Amino acid sequence: MDTILVVNAGSSSVKFQVFSIEGEGRLRRQIKGQVDGIGSRPRLRASGTSGDPMADRAYPIEAVADVPAAMGLAGNWLREELRIHPIAVGHRVVHGGPDYERPVLIDHGVVARLERFISLAPLHQPHNLAPIRSVLANFPSLPQVACFDTAFHRTHAAVADHYAIPHQLHAEGVRRYGFHGLSYEYIAKTLSQIAPDLAKQRVIVAHLGSGASMCAIKNGRSVESTMGFTALDGLPMGTRPGQIDPGVVLYLMTEKGMSASDMQNFLYRDCGLKGLSGVSNDMRELEASKDPKAKLAIDHFVYRIGLNTGMLAAALQGLDAFVFTAGIGENSATIRARVVAQLGWLGMTLDQTENARHARLISRSDGSIPVYVVPTDEELMIAQHTLSLLMNRPSSHPQQARAS
Repeated sequence: MDTILVVNAGSSSVKFQVFSIEGEGRLRRQIKGQVDGIGSRPRLRASGTSGDPMADRAYPIEAVADVPAAMGLAGNWLREELRIHPIAVGHRVVHGGPDYERPVLIDHGVVARLERFISLAPLHQPHNLAPIRSVLANFPSLPQVACFDTAFHRTHAAVADHYAIPHQLHAEGVRRYGFHGLSYEYIAKTLSQIAPDLAKQRVIVAHLGSGASMCAIKNGRSVESTMGFTALDGLPMGTRPGQIDPGVVLYLMTEKGMSASDMQNFLYRDCGLKGLSGVSNDMRELEASKDPKAKLAIDHFVYRIGLNTGMLAAALQGLDAFVFTAGIGENSATIRARVVAQLGWLGMTLDQTENARHARLISRSDGSIPVYVVPTDEELMIAQHTLSLLMNRPSSHPQQARAS
């Protein structure tokens, strides 16, 4: 059985999924697992197609000290115990910069180019690249495919892509990229199946999780995103502030003596819901808290979603549907209800019963804007891109991405 391994690596965990390749290029998920607690309390957990547990093992700290070690642990388990030898590995890579507008077969040159964007996605990029280097070193002939969170947004018009700064900086790559593109691409494809009449219309998708953003989609293509040069912009997130006046950064550096490194840690790790509430970066804990600052953090989150919806609707010149996805969007009926109530002026009306049971369509029929809940599946998107690239590559040489 031919399989594809999908890897999504973070700072303290490596998530992986195995897909079998079936007739006519169809994919079926076989295994879903992760190695978490890297460098602290390492643990390998995995389940099968129906959710049945396949592994749950703890390891000493020294056995899994970093991401390459976690990758090796998961790979050994798949090969030695399950006899799974994937024909390719697909990776989520957060930042593709200006060079990549579609998935690409990986070689050392691609890795070198992607290293340039580590400073633009410090929470993600170095960890995305670590397992890629590990596979290149240990299995150099195994095809690897990088799938980028920025690629889906490369369809933006120049007017949306530029900052009001000297053009030379834009030419060097200082531009608005947008992120969560694999999620938005999956939602766009899924909408064409569950609501075909909306496939070519104007849709706003709210990817609400620890990382949060929104995307305006028309004709299945990204028109505008709340995120920009980095994954700091737009909505408030678990630990990231979202939109912030650059003058605040200058103030903290000049008046508070914060260095560039201090600022990076502050903006990526100490702000957002965590900073505003002083309680937690987890929406579930905030919803359960009686602390007034937790309430303020939730109010702020909902308020900013409302503001950004107006901006994206303006970019689309109207709105035909709204979609919730990702951890908070898929699981918090309370947040969905509050957002829809704030957007009543657009013609959204909530069906409380359908929302409470997390139905796919949660709006009432008397509203003018249908509201959907669509679970995202970035891993399946990566597996599909990986298989497509393998099937369509013209030769054994890595396909080069088209520069833009």
